[in-house]
Amino acid sequence: MSRNLLNALLFIAGWLACLLGGGLWLWGVAAALLVHLIWIGSWQREGKLLMSALLFGSAVESFLLQLGVFDFGEPRQLIPLRQALIWLLIGTTLCHCLAWTARPWWRASLLGAALALLTYGASLWLGLVRLPYGNAVTLALLAATWAAMLPLLHGFARLYTARPA
Repeated sequence: MSRNLLNALLFIAGWLACLLGGGLWLWGVAAALLVHLIWIGSWQREGKLLMSALLFGSAVESFLLQLGVFDFGEPRQLIPLRQALIWLLIGTTLCHCLAWTARPWWRASLLGAALALLTYGASLWLGLVRLPYGNAVTLALLAATWAAMLPLLHGFARLYTARPA
């Protein structure tokens, strides 16, 4: 099995674990990350990128949460762990199965918009989130936000993997 295919399968498995909720399902994310770091990447090469994706994605979505864009069913300051871990999983794909989306930038934007619609559409369907401003308006906002974020994350990937001349 190619590394890119394994990377994509690990992302999908981790993404599904995040959507299925918390608790024991989140061990699936830990397993996907561990397999990624052992067989595909390494913490030494990708640690900064993984943490940047986690923190950047979580910060933007927590900001949107403070603006009232999301309702996760309880008062909170930060997005749920399962939502934050999706950003960590996205970070695992940037130098591997999604590297082809880095250039031209619009590929990453299209994929980011699609991932937002898939993630939040599934979260709505599963009852994990409510969108107080209305589903259509909020999903459009999230698609635009993720469309801007994925090319920026590719910028982090380029920055961290650039080799001095």
